[in-house]
Amino acid sequence: MYEIIYKRSLNPTVVEMKIAAPLVARRAEPGQFVIIRTDEHGERIPLTVADYDREAGTVTIIFQLVGATTMKLGAMEVGDSLADFVGPLGKPTETAGLTRVAVIGGGVGCAIAFPVAKKLHELGVTVHSVVGFRTRELVILEDEFRSVSDLFRLMSDDGTAGEHGLVTDALRALIESGEKYDEVIAIGPLPMMKFVSLLTKQYGIKTVVSMNPIMIDGTGMCGCCRLTVGGQMKFACVDGPDFDGHLVDFDEAMSRGSMYRSFEAEAREHMCNLLAKGDE
Repeated sequence: MYEIIYKRSLNPTVVEMKIAAPLVARRAEPGQFVIIRTDEHGERIPLTVADYDREAGTVTIIFQLVGATTMKLGAMEVGDSLADFVGPLGKPTETAGLTRVAVIGGGVGCAIAFPVAKKLHELGVTVHSVVGFRTRELVILEDEFRSVSDLFRLMSDDGTAGEHGLVTDALRALIESGEKYDEVIAIGPLPMMKFVSLLTKQYGIKTVVSMNPIMIDGTGMCGCCRLTVGGQMKFACVDGPDFDGHLVDFDEAMSRGSMYRSFEAEAREHMCNLLAKGDE
């Protein structure tokens, strides 16, 4: 059993937890993920490692309350325990040889982008972070990003936080002002990563994206996380989750991701009713 030792809400729909998992903490690296089950009857869901403390033996996860399992997880409190916490899985983000990087985060994807920016900063890499949200209420990890970034730009769709505009607006402005990057690392919603990749392709800048499709076993056996990269089938759980953004078939990935929305909505409604009854 894996005890929840810390919990806080980052915004109305995003929760941060620290889990006691010393064996996972010992080997975890930015870019990797874990698969959890809330209880022995729960479904398996992947969550990216948002941070880790090897000495304390803890792993931080940050998740959005979007489906039945994340809502159930969000209802758990400090002192409760998870049935499973398997990992670290996937390949760590490659950082060797980089000297100047733009890290682009969108929405809850910033929870994945932050540990990458932190690792790069610790390695002495110049880090320019651009993060975007729909509105001020949804902003997460702003102070954390500022602490590991040589340059930080906060964007919002409605202009209530930072600058009014998209992350691609800020990135284009930086590139056209003369900023040179060894690599751009973009993590967030599929449409955001797609348009960042289309932008950087114009300038010939290597771009890495983090793909997080539906997964079940995390070993490539189930095939649920397959995607097309450079015309070849890849599995996000074992070949990724990081891939060359200029080679990913984003349209296919978005189409596959939308297939299960009706099932997620039904499960979420069922879970909302269960949680509401529990408060009576």
